[in-house]
Amino acid sequence: MPLRITASTAARTLARATATTRLGAVAAARTHFTGHKRPDGGELPNPRTLPRPEVTTLTAPVVNNADKYVNATEALHHYGKYLISCLPKHIQQFSVWKDELTIHIAPSSVIPVFTFLKNHTAAQYTQVTDICGVDYPTRSNRFEVVYNLLSVRHNSRIRVKTYADEASPVPSITCLYDGANWYEREAYDLFGIFFTGHPDLRRIMTDYGFDGHPLRKDFPLTGYTEVRYDEEKKRVVVEPLEMTQAFRNFSGGSSVWEQVGEGRDARPEEFKLPTPEPEEKKEEKK
Repeated sequence: MPLRITASTAARTLARATATTRLGAVAAARTHFTGHKRPDGGELPNPRTLPRPEVTTLTAPVVNNADKYVNATEALHHYGKYLISCLPKHIQQFSVWKDELTIHIAPSSVIPVFTFLKNHTAAQYTQVTDICGVDYPTRSNRFEVVYNLLSVRHNSRIRVKTYADEASPVPSITCLYDGANWYEREAYDLFGIFFTGHPDLRRIMTDYGFDGHPLRKDFPLTGYTEVRYDEEKKRVVVEPLEMTQAFRNFSGGSSVWEQVGEGRDARPEEFKLPTPEPEEKKEEKK
């Protein structure tokens, strides 16, 4: 009589075989990692007691990334001293970092210093690659104007820094470098730095009539106005920015934001003062 194997019997048999195989694998893994028995019945060594290689002293040389600029740094120091000896009344100080030389001057020295750097035989910085501004609100002269010059003849670069504020302008160098025209317009547009003698000091990146200067530290992230397309007027309109929201009251140590309401008064009772009564208006004598 042939044997009948139902689906439930086959599933039960398969589940038992799978469980047996799994238990065997777990037991083998435990035996392997605890280090007591090998598959052939031998003992496995305890890895904690095995000899470890000795820690030797570090023999690889420690390389400082600034070492490759040692010769250039020394040469730039000599060149900075040479510039100060040539322009002692105009250059306030200089600094060298790696292969970059920076000189600091006053705004009144911009034209004499840049004339020297462009025309002198030992300089010949005939290209201005960038002019930018930096805002330091805590300084008395909050703006720092940074010029980057390139000398193709001597394969050299130099950085010149001067200072300004909201009221005091900086002389324009467009009379010496034509490429400074748009750079100075950008610094004026984004920081509000004025350049006297500029032929066309207008905004270059923002819209005409834009309110404020976007790269100042006190400029709000949202700006002052909103530019959008009006479906009714079929044109782009500029409107004052409105970001209204419900009043929220924060209580100490609570991360829950409470919506409109009187909120929670956490002051002690002894610090609470009574609400003063309204004063009676005295009638004026006629």
